[in-house]
Amino acid sequence: MSETRVGFVGLGLMGQGMAANIVGKGYPLSVYAHRNRAPIEDLISRGAIEAADLADLGRNSEVIFLCLSGSPQVEEVVAALKPGLARGTVLVDCSTSDPVVTERLAHELAAQGVDFADAPLSRTPKEAWAGTLDCMVGATPEVFARIQPIIATWAGKIVHIGGVGDGHRMKLLNNFISLGYAAIYAEAIALSEKVGIPIASFDSVIRGGRMDCGFYQTFMASALEGNREAHRFAISNAYKDLRYLESMANDAKVVTNMASAAKNAFAYAMANGGDGPEDYVPHLTDFTAKLNGKS
Repeated sequence: MSETRVGFVGLGLMGQGMAANIVGKGYPLSVYAHRNRAPIEDLISRGAIEAADLADLGRNSEVIFLCLSGSPQVEEVVAALKPGLARGTVLVDCSTSDPVVTERLAHELAAQGVDFADAPLSRTPKEAWAGTLDCMVGATPEVFARIQPIIATWAGKIVHIGGVGDGHRMKLLNNFISLGYAAIYAEAIALSEKVGIPIASFDSVIRGGRMDCGFYQTFMASALEGNREAHRFAISNAYKDLRYLESMANDAKVVTNMASAAKNAFAYAMANGGDGPEDYVPHLTDFTAKLNGKS
């Protein structure tokens, strides 16, 4: 049993599996319920303790992980945690957040003697439960040394990218590539069908070739096999991430022809009914098909 007391906020698709690994591998864990009781009850059954509120979770934790939808939610939770945070506490944001907000929060918390790190994720809920996520960390070397053993309970690959904010910058680049793939796949499938090549034939050429990858396989499990749960990452989150990327590029004065095109593919889906919590990234094929005249 580790003596480091850990808190976790954000027990969604990724967070529940991550938290289960933390408590399952010996760390005392405090959790907080926002709306859904099921993950809380599961984690309590594994040995976690439920905090009365966020300030209480802050008081009883030395390292706190946040796995939320985006920067607005992170800011809200950090504000609620602040009254309970002691000097030397570390907050670790595993969300895909705006690096500008990340740096500002780090500066504000430093005045309170609290450290902040960004440690966003890659892969899927399946890997969260298996403890084999990828993680890219922005933190000082000292803070990274403190949080790395805890991150290792749920991540198989951990890369210390640089200082605070660099993890989130790298995550936006990572998601630009993956979501760019999604936009390309959706458009290629629409074109394939328009010219008379069935999706199965299209897939038989790509799968196992140089253009194949893990992202392609989960995407096609939905588009080809009809498994709409194969890649549970919401279109709304994808759109948010690409907007964060665009903002980062604007600040850096970088032309983003491809990123803007990918963002617009998701913007179309959002504007045409794809903004629900169960509208996942592979469903982009449906909206791209509709844009091209398929009902």
